[in-house]
Amino acid sequence: MLDHEEFVEQAHFFRTLLERLGQDTPIQELMLQVKHEILATTKLPYAIDFLVAELKHHGIMAQGMSRLSHYFTPFQTFIVEESEKERGRFEFRMALRILCRDAEYRSQSDNRQGFFFYQFESICRNRLNYDRGLKAMSDDPSYDADWKAWLLLVRKQLGILDLADLIYGRSQDFDDYRKRKLGPDTPPAAPVLFGVKEGRIAHAHRHKDPLLLFAAMQRHLGYPQVPRPEPIDTISQLIPQLQRRLERLEARIKLLEDEQKQDIDITKFYSSSQGPRVDLSFDDLPVDERFQ
Repeated sequence: MLDHEEFVEQAHFFRTLLERLGQDTPIQELMLQVKHEILATTKLPYAIDFLVAELKHHGIMAQGMSRLSHYFTPFQTFIVEESEKERGRFEFRMALRILCRDAEYRSQSDNRQGFFFYQFESICRNRLNYDRGLKAMSDDPSYDADWKAWLLLVRKQLGILDLADLIYGRSQDFDDYRKRKLGPDTPPAAPVLFGVKEGRIAHAHRHKDPLLLFAAMQRHLGYPQVPRPEPIDTISQLIPQLQRRLERLEARIKLLEDEQKQDIDITKFYSSSQGPRVDLSFDDLPVDERFQ
């Protein structure tokens, strides 16, 4: 695990990079600009130099983050890797939002339950690969051996069993229920990973939409709200289209008015390839060309 100041500087790095991403400046130059704002006592400036070199040579950032596995977590690398896919719909801006809030939360808390729900909800809401996502989460140094084993179990059983059942089966509330039924000396069937509150919330949301489970957990655990994909703003696209249609209607109305006044001039619709227009009356033509 990194120090507290490392996560604080990571959050600042991802946030500043997100704010300056739309300045028509290459991302390598943006990263070098942000590097001068990072605290020099941290290891992040060295990581930024390495990522810039990877971007210049290979054009992707995830490969460099994977080589810095002692600094960036596998989940951070997975998020950036998904955003750099050519055929994917997961944008790099959304990846920066997720990484910024993840680093902020890590700098403020060490709640593993909150880490799990934030990371897993980020995968669900953005429809990322569950198999590789859960594998990256299991490799996160924030989780101990029991958490790693359970995450790999969820990776195998997700889709077969309900997520709420998987959480409830590892909660203190379920362990208390077994002790009431089988006796107070009954050992836990498996290592307990969640508290009584998390177990009750999971039991109340069995066979329901998982997004409702995430919303309840976010309210009670207080982990950051996962950034959600923003809907496409169609109004900005409709305004230019309406303007062009109004211009066409005005031109047609003007033609109708000129036609009513018998003052329409169709020569302005001639193409330029026809050459200059010469006004010749019938009497000006030679006699042998009048009736040709």
